[in-house]
Amino acid sequence: MKVLPQQTVSMYTRDSSAAQSVRIRLDADVYYPDAAGSFPVLLMRQPYGRSIASTVVYAHPIWYAAQGYIVVIQDVRGRGTSEGEFKLFEHEIEDGFETVNWAANLPRSNGKVGMYGFSYQGMTQLYAAVKRPEPLKAICPAMLAPDLYQDWAYENGAFCLFANLGWAIQLAAETARLKGDETAFLELSRAAKNMPLSDRIPARPEIMQKYAHYDAYYQTWLDCSEDYWRKLFVDVSTIEIPMLYIGGWFDTYMRGTLRSYFSSKQAHLIVGVWAHLPWGRKVGAVDYGADAVSFCDRAQIRWFDHWLKDQPLSDAPVQLFEMGSNQWRSYAEFPKAEQSIFYLNSSGLASMDDREGQLNSELSEDAIDVIVHDPWRPVPALGGHVAYPCGSFDRSNIDARSDVLTYTTAPLEADLHLVGEMVAEIYASSDSPSFDLCALLSEVKPNGSVMNFTQGYLRSDRSELSAYQIPLQPVSICIPKGSAIRLSVSGACFPAYPVNAGTGEKPGAARAIDFQIITISVHSGESYPSKLLLNSM
Repeated sequence: MKVLPQQTVSMYTRDSSAAQSVRIRLDADVYYPDAAGSFPVLLMRQPYGRSIASTVVYAHPIWYAAQGYIVVIQDVRGRGTSEGEFKLFEHEIEDGFETVNWAANLPRSNGKVGMYGFSYQGMTQLYAAVKRPEPLKAICPAMLAPDLYQDWAYENGAFCLFANLGWAIQLAAETARLKGDETAFLELSRAAKNMPLSDRIPARPEIMQKYAHYDAYYQTWLDCSEDYWRKLFVDVSTIEIPMLYIGGWFDTYMRGTLRSYFSSKQAHLIVGVWAHLPWGRKVGAVDYGADAVSFCDRAQIRWFDHWLKDQPLSDAPVQLFEMGSNQWRSYAEFPKAEQSIFYLNSSGLASMDDREGQLNSELSEDAIDVIVHDPWRPVPALGGHVAYPCGSFDRSNIDARSDVLTYTTAPLEADLHLVGEMVAEIYASSDSPSFDLCALLSEVKPNGSVMNFTQGYLRSDRSELSAYQIPLQPVSICIPKGSAIRLSVSGACFPAYPVNAGTGEKPGAARAIDFQIITISVHSGESYPSKLLLNSM
């Protein structure tokens, strides 16, 4: 089907924050099929300039229009050419509700609306859906987190520094560009290419304070107000319409995507091996094969054809890409796995020799392994879901550091299929009022390479010996016979997360000059049975 030339169309929404009634113009590009008749509408609402239209991961709107849809790509309030002030997520419920109703009444619309998009564009779908606009019949939210505190800005109390700061600089630079402030735009652009991580307060770079008037959220997220997070929380269990969720095992927001899927009443799920972007066959240092390339454009069209055009849908409710076998697995529901326990066993030298720490099904005698975290040389981030580039890399050089504890299974006697969220339970104490724990799983291959495949992070604000549950990034992977599984434990993963100052200060107030060396004791054995909980099929 051919497509008519793109049109730019405007609508007006209310500004509920104004003392008097004010109308705000929101601009959109609209793509019509070059064919007679009426059509359903596919809507995307995004903050990056509507001409981008999320083409970093999706086909261009022209392709979607050619499938028999009116496609609307809208600049949210205060972005692109839309009027008003951009406040991260804060206007998206009302604006989304009004936009859906407006789109349903466009010329040649049949009154049915679907929404698609990832990241911010995924969140705008949920915000619109919670107010239940009648024309909205189905959505395809991808890579998102309805609980912005727990699954976007923070991970188990630890601020996601690299992801948050990088995004804040991008949004601030775009605001400066829209305001015509070339000096600010160029300075912020340079900061995006060379992240400012060494200022007086490393987690609060001077450039973000200098251009705070262009910052849509960073200072607020860093200061962490409970009222703020509560206001932006989305209860997806209240959404009645069908949802097709899309995620990636190395995506920063995979935890939120999966939690949202589990909370939904009527949902399908696709999870590829992908990072946040792009959605291709190679992630990190690993090429997962041609089958790993995204098929989500066609999957979304089949989804919308079903719910907006009453066509049959034969896609499996759950489709997961399994790393290792590099195959898609289809399920009627998210697979239920059996949990197995591997205890950390050590001679007390797990930081010095990777043969000294083991993962076994039985407990051994009590032991203490010690991590000395030096803020001058923190354990670096490599791949995973929060560093850039994301994905799987050979981390054998990092595991050789003396501030990284390693615990490894014997070579597997049969293939092991892992799926879902694994948990590391670590008994630990510290000589400081605050410390961090990073737990990371890798496949140790017969050739000696150590390829990470999932990890988790936690900030503790107490020093006494406690059991810490560290949820790891959800995953689906086949570890083949002959390989081993390794758990690596450290006190940092920088710059994915801030260096813990060791003083009890939060990242937004911790000065680099005050950073302290932190000694962390990791206990194992019968008295304090640190363990790894694996979900296998």
